[in-house]
Amino acid sequence: MKFIYPAVIRKNEAGTFDAFFPDLACCRASGDTLEEAVDRANEAAYDWLYVELMEDDGQLPPVSDVEDMELLEGDVVRNIAVNIRFTDGWDE
Repeated sequence: MKFIYPAVIRKNEAGTFDAFFPDLACCRASGDTLEEAVDRANEAAYDWLYVELMEDDGQLPPVSDVEDMELLEGDVVRNIAVNIRFTDGWDE
């Protein structure tokens, strides 16, 4: 299944980049470059979503609209796409 959530990427005082997901509680990543922050945000979102889906209720939060987000000047919003394959009960 494919899941897409927006990540907000913000340059910090040290000159590196921090990424967070407004919809995924405590899901954060960082990188020395914008590209690295996006890559790490993708990994963080994958882990967050996988753990959430493996729980009994497996409820995912709704996706925020960019127009509803409180952004600072210079913030970059990237839609992060995560593909998760469900293989329980599948034999090779």
